[in-house]
Amino acid sequence: MDNKIEWLTRNVEMPAIDAGRLESWLGRVASAHGRIKGPLVYIFCNDEEIIDVNRRFLNHDYYTDIITFDYSRGRLVSGDMFISLDTVRSNAQSLGVNYDDELLRVIVHGLLHLCGINDKGPGERAIMERHEDEALAMLAGV
Repeated sequence: MDNKIEWLTRNVEMPAIDAGRLESWLGRVASAHGRIKGPLVYIFCNDEEIIDVNRRFLNHDYYTDIITFDYSRGRLVSGDMFISLDTVRSNAQSLGVNYDDELLRVIVHGLLHLCGINDKGPGERAIMERHEDEALAMLAGV
């Protein structure tokens, strides 16, 4: 099975990312969670696209930074992740953080969902943020 990552766009320009470095990093993050990185697809889009996906597939009527579709089996993590660059940018501004740093956080957030980490239940958001911080710290070593 191909464990490559595809980086696609819909109605936006590709963000400036180092795909090789990110692929290595995401593989290390998956491994740190006892998982094997399978095929991953990141689709960068705008707010109009993300709300359309949210409405069509999840029956949610709101904007979000990422929607993760999980195709994982056992330890092999696989999925499609839609990331709204518009929402990433507005979140970065409202949080007072660098856009590129926020984009990296959202990219790894999707993988962490595939590794079984949730963020909707009581106390889960803090757990997710801790895992995001740990993963981001790993990027320095890649």
